[in-house]
Amino acid sequence: MKKLLLTLALGMVAVFGFSQVRWDVKFGMNFSNQTKSDDAKALPGFTMGVGADYAFNENWSFQPGLMFTSKGYKVKESGEKFTARPIYLDIPILAAYKFDIADNTKFVINAGPYLAIGLGGKSKWHVDGANGSKLFDSDEGDWKRFDLGLQWGVGVELGEHYLVNFTAQHGFITPYDFGDNYDGDKPKNMSFAIGVGYRF
Repeated sequence: MKKLLLTLALGMVAVFGFSQVRWDVKFGMNFSNQTKSDDAKALPGFTMGVGADYAFNENWSFQPGLMFTSKGYKVKESGEKFTARPIYLDIPILAAYKFDIADNTKFVINAGPYLAIGLGGKSKWHVDGANGSKLFDSDEGDWKRFDLGLQWGVGVELGEHYLVNFTAQHGFITPYDFGDNYDGDKPKNMSFAIGVGYRF
């Protein structure tokens, strides 16, 4: 896993170089849940990482990134609570369109696919004596290591350095294995995040 993360980071640097690219750091708060599940409720979490902005012209940019993100959901049944909080490395690959809305202020719309790699996390029933289970561990559960989906968002760039953004994700892959006997629509990851950033 460490080799994969290093390869991804070096790949971003090698592809872009340093001439037309600006780098940024971002962090924020998110709310994640699962689709197709009436019992699941949103769970607050975090997102943070680095990104790049490769400008083709004044309006269009390519914006990949590496983001550490918590996702998951919670369920309450008969006064008991269950939470699943996986941690992913998200790799968004976005196209962005920008336009001026005021002096030194741009409005940004972006969208594109994302790939997510499960790094860890736990699931747990919050009752006396209950132990949590590690996620993405083949000995303790059936959570899938990889996720894929669509990401889109809107935001503003304030001056040369400051970023504010709202982001949404919708996964295409069921995050855990239900087995062959499940006939219903299988849930997918979904999340909404608001964050801020600084561009160098």
